[in-house]
Amino acid sequence: MPAATMESWLVWAVLSAVFAALTAVFAKVGVAGIHPDLATLVRTLVILPLLAAIVTAGGAWQDPASVPGRTWIFLILSGLATGASWLCYFRALKLGEAARVAPVDKLSVVLVAIFGVVFLGETLSRTAALGVLLIAAGAVLVAVG
Repeated sequence: MPAATMESWLVWAVLSAVFAALTAVFAKVGVAGIHPDLATLVRTLVILPLLAAIVTAGGAWQDPASVPGRTWIFLILSGLATGASWLCYFRALKLGEAARVAPVDKLSVVLVAIFGVVFLGETLSRTAALGVLLIAAGAVLVAVG
């Protein structure tokens, strides 16, 4: 891909969606034979060395002392939220259909929009607000349908 394309948030967001979809499908099959918490641990053990290799290859390591305390706090909170999300997600996949679990999980999009407005001072255009409402409605329809 051209360098400009690799710097586009939209390209990375679409790739994130593709990999999230594959995650749901692969996880649904993988969690069938084990406890969902163990499945989450296995997933985490795969991610850690992969990310370490990416950080190393990209030269992104930095002295931990140079990272501001506030950054550490929020990255730790983000990690705890990620872990809780993964545990809940794998539990939901163990109990439900991937095609219903994943859209409900994507209500996170709606919550991020709300939290962005309330806590980060972001604004939503009318079009964006309508999109958020449609995402919410779609997730609900998939969940109950």
